Amino acid sequence: MFQIDPYVDCLKSIAEPSRLRILRLLADGDLTVSDLTAILGQSQPRVSRHLKLLIDAQLINRWQEGSWALFRLVSSGAKADLVQSLLRAIDPADPVVQRDLERLEAVKQKRRAAAAEYFAKNAESWDKLRMLHAADGDVEKALLEITGKGPFNNMLDIGTGTGRMLELFAPYYRSAVGIDASREMLGVARSNLEAAELSNVEVRLGDIYNMPVERNAYDLIVIHQVLHYLDDPAAAMREAMRSLSPSGRLVVVDFAPHEMEFLRQEHQHQRLGFETNTVEGWFKEAGLQTIAAKAIKSSGGGDGSPLTVMIWAGEDKRIEIADTANVENIA
Repeated sequence: MFQIDPYVDCLKSIAEPSRLRILRLLADGDLTVSDLTAILGQSQPRVSRHLKLLIDAQLINRWQEGSWALFRLVSSGAKADLVQSLLRAIDPADPVVQRDLERLEAVKQKRRAAAAEYFAKNAESWDKLRMLHAADGDVEKALLEITGKGPFNNMLDIGTGTGRMLELFAPYYRSAVGIDASREMLGVARSNLEAAELSNVEVRLGDIYNMPVERNAYDLIVIHQVLHYLDDPAAAMREAMRSLSPSGRLVVVDFAPHEMEFLRQEHQHQRLGFETNTVEGWFKEAGLQTIAAKAIKSSGGGDGSPLTVMIWAGEDKRIEIADTANVENIA
């Protein structure tokens, strides 16, 4: 039932020009206090006060990325619907809105430049590694075939890196979250996602062993080329599985066992690939049924020992006791 008081309080929080401007800006993506200060031309304490009121009204969310605090519009619920209705009513030709959006674009351009610089510094080593395994396009094609094209309600990309998996699956999910431990890589991801004009996705700084995400909430979880960097991949898998929803799918992309020892020294790999029995054991321990284990080999690797990319997929067994009339076949 519709209750008046919460909406009155909500409208009171919005009924101030700067706060309405903030909501309009956050509709285009995540922003920091510093970003908003530069765009609005207001002091940091004043902007922080506006943000606090909007958070208290449950109109925006805040999360921490190291020393940064990022803000984003709430994405679901009655208040999110109310905010979107108000934002749609704003005249895009309003001079204040136009000026704000011009300054927002300048902030985004600065982000893109920083991301491009970081990527350029690391591109050579990444390209060297790519030459040793199957082409990304081949891997991605197989990944889509194995995972299925949904539709998925919520996707979680663990170790999102450049955000490529979030882009790849964008046509098939309603919303998505990417987690990464590197702020620099999150800058690359944000730049790429903005360029792809994806508004139903967010990326967060987070520890893979203790992720800042909801439990039992994601019906698709992807861990793409991450586990071999970890000293305790089994613990990371357990953490991931706690976020998987009933009937959800968890997909792991990594290397089969190999003997390329230089990857430890030059690329900080902690593990030289994984046996299928190991990954399937993790699935079984968490109550997942293995539905795929596919090897994708490369013709590259001049030393005669090319890396084999593996894709493992597991499905939550709780699908067996779900209401089958309401379960979407995502095969």
